[in-house]
Amino acid sequence: MKKKLMIILLIILIVIGALGAAAYFVLGGKSEKSEAKKSIDEIVASSVDVEEITTNLKSDNIIRLAIKLETDSDKSKEELEKRDFQVKDAVISLLADTNADQIEGDKGKETFKKELKDKINSYLQEGKVEKVYITSFNLQ
Repeated sequence: MKKKLMIILLIILIVIGALGAAAYFVLGGKSEKSEAKKSIDEIVASSVDVEEITTNLKSDNIIRLAIKLETDSDKSKEELEKRDFQVKDAVISLLADTNADQIEGDKGKETFKKELKDKINSYLQEGKVEKVYITSFNLQ
């Protein structure tokens, strides 16, 4: 009797484990690293340039920067081009709340890019911005 109970419990555990593994792979076991990387031509084709913006920082410094936004699809690129005014507003708004020491260095720039990406993605209905590149940066 105990042997039968142990076998049944073992079978149940194996079935639960198999179902869990299947659910993991079917419902989202993919990571960004496992996806194929885009070629440079695909990145350029799906990117939007934002013209150079000059504005004041919270610390009364002046910053001039230009950015390139990499999108995940042609539809999101088209939408982003139409929302150019919102992108510029997002850049200016974020910078207006930023001190010079917060944006200097790699860590500061990475924080700014993440905040900008999140803000722009909140506007988009088709796709998303995958990466923000700072193509020109001058802080005075």
